[in-house]
Amino acid sequence: MSNYYVSIIIPAFKCNNTLKSCLTSIFLSRYPHFECILVNDNSPDDLLSITQSFPVRIINLEKQYGPAYARNRGVEVAKGNILFFLDSDVKIYPDTIDKIVNIFNEDPNTSALFGSYDDQPEALNFISQYKNLFHHYIHQTSKEEAVTFWTGCGAIRKEVFAQMGGFNETYTRPSIEDIELGNRLYHAGHRIRLVNSIQVTHLKKWTFGTLLLSDIFDRALPWTYLIVSHRTLPKDLNLRTSARLSTIVIFLSVLMILASLIWPHTLWTMALFVPFLLLLNADLYYFFIRKRDWGFAIRTIPLHWLYFLYSGLAFGLSLCWYFTLNILKKNKIIHRKNYD
Repeated sequence: MSNYYVSIIIPAFKCNNTLKSCLTSIFLSRYPHFECILVNDNSPDDLLSITQSFPVRIINLEKQYGPAYARNRGVEVAKGNILFFLDSDVKIYPDTIDKIVNIFNEDPNTSALFGSYDDQPEALNFISQYKNLFHHYIHQTSKEEAVTFWTGCGAIRKEVFAQMGGFNETYTRPSIEDIELGNRLYHAGHRIRLVNSIQVTHLKKWTFGTLLLSDIFDRALPWTYLIVSHRTLPKDLNLRTSARLSTIVIFLSVLMILASLIWPHTLWTMALFVPFLLLLNADLYYFFIRKRDWGFAIRTIPLHWLYFLYSGLAFGLSLCWYFTLNILKKNKIIHRKNYD
């Protein structure tokens, strides 16, 4: 019999369309020893009416601080020795908490773990299906020994979380606060596991605009800054070798297209770049075919290549920003403490 008590912590902001489904799935869990803490990040939703039929503890914040701050406030009142972070737009399975507890029981060296989205997102529009399946593929095919963390569905021992000082509250939007915590965990010698058998259903509906906003400003730019400031470039998840090579090829393709405006004969290089890109990412496109169909897979290709383009641009911009700040700091034009 496990002696683990699990505290499920959910930051809530503008989640009127998904929160009820999230809470319903939690209280269908087979594992009985848990509490659910909802941190109201000054949401405009009527959370009281949504949560009134669930035994949820609600913490109300006086203004919107962001999910990092909200999760930290949830941890402060948590009774569990396992902290299970969930987003308000996911549904768990009845055995999800069981799986988490079993892993912590079986492996005392595991400090934290996280799972992935499943392959059946609730939103049926193309962008949502692409975004969710891409995430599912990355997490299902990455190494179990992780160097990051994910709060969409992630659990950590409470004493480890306290030792690390919690989430960095300078992230005031849903951004890379979980990745940053994972980075600190990894460099402190803690074992983090990506357990691909632990999956949740994503309820969010993505549009092209929200996808670009999230990928560029909430993920790529701050993540790149974190990488260059710590001088570490992991070779897993979205940063695996095939993704790096694809980004280089995409930028070479753009350069050749621009060059062809002056020297038309340079356009023939695309006959090499396109097959190479398809080959580099063949596993992903075959995955899309298996999960959906050929038509879906073909439609994902330009969107996927656009992802490499704006991710590469974000990397370059973050590098410039990082080195510009360092030059300004060295010349005492700005104070280091304002930017570290």
